[in-house]
Amino acid sequence: MIQEGKSKVEEIIEEDIWGAIKDFLELNISYGDGDQKVKITIGLLLVLTIAFIVTTFLLKWLRYLLTRKMEGDDRLKFISIFKFIRYLIYVAVVLITLSAAGIDITLLLTASAALFIGLGLALQDLFKDIIGGIFIIVDKSLHVGDIVEVDGKVGKVFEIKLRTTRAITRDDKVIIIPNHHFITDIIYNYTQNHKTTREKVLIGVAYGSDVVLVTKILEEIANDQQGVLKNPKPFVQFDDFGDSALIFSVNFFITDSFSDPRIKSEMRYQIDAKFRENNVTIPFPQRDVHIFQQTPFQHSPVGNPQTKKH
Repeated sequence: MIQEGKSKVEEIIEEDIWGAIKDFLELNISYGDGDQKVKITIGLLLVLTIAFIVTTFLLKWLRYLLTRKMEGDDRLKFISIFKFIRYLIYVAVVLITLSAAGIDITLLLTASAALFIGLGLALQDLFKDIIGGIFIIVDKSLHVGDIVEVDGKVGKVFEIKLRTTRAITRDDKVIIIPNHHFITDIIYNYTQNHKTTREKVLIGVAYGSDVVLVTKILEEIANDQQGVLKNPKPFVQFDDFGDSALIFSVNFFITDSFSDPRIKSEMRYQIDAKFRENNVTIPFPQRDVHIFQQTPFQHSPVGNPQTKKH
């Protein structure tokens, strides 16, 4: 009797409860006919959900394992790359799960081939930016705090993301740079090797000026200027004989290229004041025009037009 009761309970569980669960899991939505028929069941959706949860957990654990000994800046860069890789892994998980559930994914891939081509053409700039961001992060060609010049604009980098890099300009405006510029265009990085950069101010003085005195004045101004390094020492060069002036340059070294316009402006004020004290003239552009005439000018009087009387 007891064994018969147990067998009946097992039969009820197997036929009624487990059967109801199987029927529920096999509820489906299908489209297509014949061999191209695709059937999506509740069980398949449940498997996909579980696969996503397990994959997410494993990716988080892997990210923690790989980044636990990284510095803050490197960790943020790695996380940016990891986000891109995570999406690829999710797509692979979906395809593998569908294939394991008996769905022919070749039909799905074939049907979506045109869509993928269209998306690839439309999003090629986006992919170029992402690839550029990966290169920046991997080869460390750009860092937060670097001063770069892009399309004639100078900015200090304060954020590097997978698709774009953000920098703040000298007039406190944010410039957003797509990362593909860093692999396709020529970018000037003022601080790639070190923070010390050489700057210069150009000056023109009138012909006949005492060039030794001019050199001495410029050296004194550079040595006294706040923000200019004492070592390497500033120096003055006699650059050229210009059209209307003798061209000099004051060369100096600073550690903050971002503030060099302010330093140059202060030096120009001092140069103007010192030149006035020492009677050194800064000329303005001049042109002497010489006219050579082979024959005398022919001058003929022009009479006044006659007025008609009515």
